[in-house]
Amino acid sequence: MNSTQKRVILASMSPRRTELLTKAGIEHEVIPSTVKEGTDGRETPSDYVARLAREKAMDVARHHRDAIVIGADTVVVLNGVILEKPTDREDAKRMLERLSGSTHEVLTGVSIIGKTQDLFVTTTHVTFAEIPEAWLTDYLDSTEPYDKAGAYGIQGSGGLFVEGIEGDFYNVVGLPIHPLVKTLDRHGVTPRFL
Repeated sequence: MNSTQKRVILASMSPRRTELLTKAGIEHEVIPSTVKEGTDGRETPSDYVARLAREKAMDVARHHRDAIVIGADTVVVLNGVILEKPTDREDAKRMLERLSGSTHEVLTGVSIIGKTQDLFVTTTHVTFAEIPEAWLTDYLDSTEPYDKAGAYGIQGSGGLFVEGIEGDFYNVVGLPIHPLVKTLDRHGVTPRFL
């Protein structure tokens, strides 16, 4: 197949999402949304990521009607509580201590706006082993935990904490590639196999 036929915009500054789209052979531009994240606590985690993904895509799409716009939002959920990006070291430490030795969910909402609109949420279950105190301290000394939901990156050193995973690995990174590419195909955007 030839490269992407239509203009695709990713409404996110996430370097991980850009990398995943690039590896999937989807040529795209990055134009971040200005939507502020946050919940009033009354939404379910699924409704929350779906709403944010839709709002982010719509925010960018209204200025770029000629493009297919992808909006996404990812959260970590433990016992029904949303864990977003940590605010500081202590917040990251609290999150990782809660995740240690337990199973949590990672939810990503994805909105695609072109001539039609698509919205879906993907859930992956991730089980952490007990995190040794020395590992936790060293991890918190790195830069990795601070710009990621749940304070860890499965594709980086945070993957050392993972004992098992059920579902889409790429969803945990921040973008469920298979359902995304299938949906983009319906919008006339095909992957380029490198």
